[in-house]
Amino acid sequence: MAVQTYAKLLLRGSLHSLRLGSRLSPAFTSPFLARSHRLGPEDDELYQRTTVSVMQKDPGSGAIIHSYSPRGFNIDGNRVFGPCAVLPPAILQWNVGSYEDITVESLALFYMVEPRIEVLVLGTGGRVERIDPNVLSFLKKKGIAVEVQDTPNACATFNFLSSERRIAAAALIPPPLISNVE
Repeated sequence: MAVQTYAKLLLRGSLHSLRLGSRLSPAFTSPFLARSHRLGPEDDELYQRTTVSVMQKDPGSGAIIHSYSPRGFNIDGNRVFGPCAVLPPAILQWNVGSYEDITVESLALFYMVEPRIEVLVLGTGGRVERIDPNVLSFLKKKGIAVEVQDTPNACATFNFLSSERRIAAAALIPPPLISNVE
């Protein structure tokens, strides 16, 4: 009843000479339509459906090291000769000759990239070698965990971390040729 009285008042004109068109009058005469609003094409911004455009698909997993030899590595079908650095978006040549050449400067790339690397896997060749403690403590201060392993185990560890979608990198020195001398 109050809605109908209010609608009649507005349709006749108010103190401020406000007049509504006949198009809106049913909204004020029906109590059901007065309490809700249906969206239509004229409600341009509210009527449109939300759409999402995917710019880049999420990769399945990171790089995978398929094989290694004394000459280099096979990483996702790419042959890399000599020591290499495997970062989430790239595979690079790493300019070291042996584990003795691993310094803060030779590892600078790993703490400068974005997104920040969680774990750096160091493959030191045919066997586990001791890395300078200053280098390891420097990387720890930068927030990077370091795993020092022989290269075969470092490849397996990197593949495991990569399959878990961890942000991991590898610095690998090819293992030497092993000959069986009896």
